[in-house]
Amino acid sequence: MEPNAFPLVDISGTPHEMGRLHGAAVPRRVLASVDLYRAQMLRRGVPLPEQHRLARAFMPVIAAYDAAYLEEMAGIAEGAGVALEDIVIINCRTEMMFGYKDIAPVAGAEKTDGCTGIVVTPEAAAGGRLLHAHNWDWREECADSGVVLRIRRGDGPQILTFVEAGGLARHGFNSAGVSVSGNFLACERDFIERGEAPLGLIRRKVLESASLSEAMGKVWGATRYCSNNLMLADAGGEAVNLECAPDEIFFLTPENGVLVHANHWISPVAQAKLRDLGLRNNPDSIYRQRRVAATLGARAGKIGIADLKEVLFDTFGAPAAVLRSPKPASFDSISATVATTIMDPAARTMWIARKPYQDQAFTEYQL
Repeated sequence: MEPNAFPLVDISGTPHEMGRLHGAAVPRRVLASVDLYRAQMLRRGVPLPEQHRLARAFMPVIAAYDAAYLEEMAGIAEGAGVALEDIVIINCRTEMMFGYKDIAPVAGAEKTDGCTGIVVTPEAAAGGRLLHAHNWDWREECADSGVVLRIRRGDGPQILTFVEAGGLARHGFNSAGVSVSGNFLACERDFIERGEAPLGLIRRKVLESASLSEAMGKVWGATRYCSNNLMLADAGGEAVNLECAPDEIFFLTPENGVLVHANHWISPVAQAKLRDLGLRNNPDSIYRQRRVAATLGARAGKIGIADLKEVLFDTFGAPAAVLRSPKPASFDSISATVATTIMDPAARTMWIARKPYQDQAFTEYQL
């Protein structure tokens, strides 16, 4: 594997054993994730004992959603030699950093990252196979904490997912052909009520689904602490975008075989019912959405991987571009495009470029 690549970690067995293998394989990367979010919370005025108290408050929520997930987190903690509370923080980092009531009632006002997602269905793709791609814009440090997990499950589809070390899932696909990626959204309903599941665990649940219908049902089946956009697809040729408020979901489907989503609400129903709080921090979402959709829409029927690379590496408006070069973010942080991912779920293949604003070489991963 290339020296600049994210490490590939194979895990299997019981939930605890999968977690232990994960933590033991990349302990330094898990610690990098721990250090990142510990520092983020400290900058928000939350000392370590309080961080751990808040993490413990999430444990019954996780256990009620899926007890196996808490067991897997305990295994990661054991394997990496860190506290279970630290692993819970990694998996609940959006909820804890930006809106958990005991931390900061107005923290949601600074909830911000980027991300641009794309699905091209077979009729629009040059090769006749569905493609799913994503730019992950987040904290620059995550370039040194990301990993690819290959999860061999005994009771469902196998999974290939890119995630921060210590996390259970971020974006990826499974052996049933279901794929998922996500982007941030914000509205006035965020962090008002306690949700049934943290966002990262909902994505893991999607990746455990045997069909697109089941995956969509998993999203509708649990309320959230805050808004999030999920792009779901099936290698057989269907895709749907779910704009998720904490208690309501608005769906979009491909136009001419292309589905694009940045970081603002697009559904007319959502726009009529909600206040978009994300655009005040990320107005660039408007032109990122338009530029990617217009370019790919004009090429429908002949879109290939080279076209996806072209639009995901677009630097118009830099550093606030589709390809985000490092720029200041809230609480003395640096935001950047951590990774560009292109997935061909039918071929069970994923390509990832680490720090694509520096190096646009891709590493191939297979399920």
